Amino acid sequence: MRVAIIGCGFVADFYMRTISLYPNLELVGVMDRNSARASKFSTFYSVPKYNTLQEVLSDPKVDIVLNLTNPSSHYSVSKASLEAGKHVYSEKPLAMDFSEAKELVEIAEKQGLYISSAPCSLLGETAQSIWKALREQQVGKVRLVYAEMDDGLIHKVPYKKWVSKSGTPWPYKDEFEVGCTLEHAGYYITWLPAFFGPAETVTAFSDCLVPDKLSDEILDVQAPDFSVACIKFASGVVARLTCSIIAPHDHELKIIGDEGIISVKDCWHYEDPVYVQRRLTLRRKTIENPFKQNYPLVRKIGKKGEYNGRKHMDYCRGVAELANAIAEKYPPYLSAKYCLHTNEIVLAIQNAWTTGAPYKVTTSFQSIAPMRWAK
Repeated sequence: MRVAIIGCGFVADFYMRTISLYPNLELVGVMDRNSARASKFSTFYSVPKYNTLQEVLSDPKVDIVLNLTNPSSHYSVSKASLEAGKHVYSEKPLAMDFSEAKELVEIAEKQGLYISSAPCSLLGETAQSIWKALREQQVGKVRLVYAEMDDGLIHKVPYKKWVSKSGTPWPYKDEFEVGCTLEHAGYYITWLPAFFGPAETVTAFSDCLVPDKLSDEILDVQAPDFSVACIKFASGVVARLTCSIIAPHDHELKIIGDEGIISVKDCWHYEDPVYVQRRLTLRRKTIENPFKQNYPLVRKIGKKGEYNGRKHMDYCRGVAELANAIAEKYPPYLSAKYCLHTNEIVLAIQNAWTTGAPYKVTTSFQSIAPMRWAK
């Protein structure tokens, strides 16, 4: 499948780290509305450059548009791509407004096209191993999930010195204006519905605790830098997700069952160890075994290329899986309806600081299966 990248900003370098690992992906060109940035990226990676979005969309060689633009442009670029007959893989979120995300899915269905979105960490070895442990009922019936997505006091670190491999600075102003919930909550939100079925309700609180993050600039838009949500799934499982750029770095996941706990330290690491901690009954007490068992990963990553880069994430895995789905004519694992569902959950958490009320989820999806290699 021939891919064109739209958006040559900070995140684009992370896709370039692993795209060479997938022989089913051919990068035919890149484009950015900032022509100088596109030229720099094109030269650095020795790939052709398109001058305009229309030039990309009118090129019959392009099968998939990889939408890596600013989140505020995700909807418009994806919509134009679908209307031009291109399949789309978008960076998260699918759209910043639920009605727009829903429209994208409807356009894709009408056009007979596929649309999918990041994050794709559900396709990683750690997530698939957790899923297998759950199917095996390693900790019995699951009741509760605690998920953390805290990244520390970002506004206090020297983020203006962060530069991507090709030389693009971290877009700190955009990041702060979008907010950590839309940027990061999806990493666990994309796991949990696969494990426990569609979400039914979201009860959340979010707020902007540090409105003056920039010392020498003013943010045009304030967004939550802290959020906490309780999500009830169709299976009866309840998950509590906390997300912030305030609290100390913590990406731990705990899945709490009647007979023990499944845990991982960091969902950003595709091969993060999975632990099973079973309960013991001693006389009149029940306690967690102080020794955690290392649950074997369903597989190990083979050839890594530059996979050991930022966060140990394979950004292109979702694109490659979408390309396989198109070629083999099967629904992608991260289907349009699944991505819409996770997008709705994240938006419900993000918008809690203005609504302040429980949110009843309106979307659902057909049950998805584990990856073939994880069964």
